[in-house]
Amino acid sequence: MKRNDFIKSAGILIASSMIDLKSFGNSVLENENSYRMPAFFIGHGNPMNALYDNTFTKALSKSVIGIPTPKAILVVSAHWQTKGTYVTSMLAPKTIHDFGGFPKELFAVEYPALGSPEFAKQVIQQVKSTTVQDDHDWGLDHGAWTVLKHMYPKADIPVFQMSLDYAKSAQWHYDLAKELNALRSKGLLIVGSGNIVHNLGRVSWDDPNVKYDWSVEFDEKVKSDLIKRDHTDLINYEKIGKSAMLSVPTNEHYLPMLYAAALQQKNEEVNFVYEGIEMGSISMRCFKIA
Repeated sequence: MKRNDFIKSAGILIASSMIDLKSFGNSVLENENSYRMPAFFIGHGNPMNALYDNTFTKALSKSVIGIPTPKAILVVSAHWQTKGTYVTSMLAPKTIHDFGGFPKELFAVEYPALGSPEFAKQVIQQVKSTTVQDDHDWGLDHGAWTVLKHMYPKADIPVFQMSLDYAKSAQWHYDLAKELNALRSKGLLIVGSGNIVHNLGRVSWDDPNVKYDWSVEFDEKVKSDLIKRDHTDLINYEKIGKSAMLSVPTNEHYLPMLYAAALQQKNEEVNFVYEGIEMGSISMRCFKIA
């Protein structure tokens, strides 16, 4: 079904059932879940994974087995950076093909999920440390749809995004993420999407299977800190040394991992969904907090 047809059909269904969308959204949010939704970090890597059927995409598909259906999904993606913090608040977010040089088949992919204005409003109300503003222009970038295409291929769950304020510190982002925790008990699945190691300047085009010592060292260090719940070390990653500087030359792909880590509660464990290094300098590590 085409995106426009999907949206039209959804609108007809709502109208024919005499359901007011805003009232319906509010009634959904008022009901607490007896089950707290997990949180994910997904190392999304190459956008072409949207089209692939490989060990990585199979792991994404399996990662949501046994999880109750979310009422909505919030994605914090490396690919939406802003001055200030925003959440997408439109009913029908567009699929953004925010890349170049890939086959036309990738540009043809659509992920026609509806948005969640009501959950976006909840985020705005929940966060007290900063002003979260609503956005009606962005949509779903490839940090969101290339992974959700495998986790929830029917695109039948509302999805919205929250931006990364590029002017703020790692500690600031970690603290902001903690403010979102209560929404997990309302049925919100939170997904950070980036890469723990992400250095495009050091990518090995000739040998995609190579693993640089420094990328393996930093990726394993983050894994160890996650297991030990040493989040202070994760926040102050620059102090780790050369491996950190090479692995995180800019932090937009690293910060979404902190959002997932910050959501961990005392009774929750880290479960690694997938791990591996691609092209020398891209970590594909994924984990679930539950």
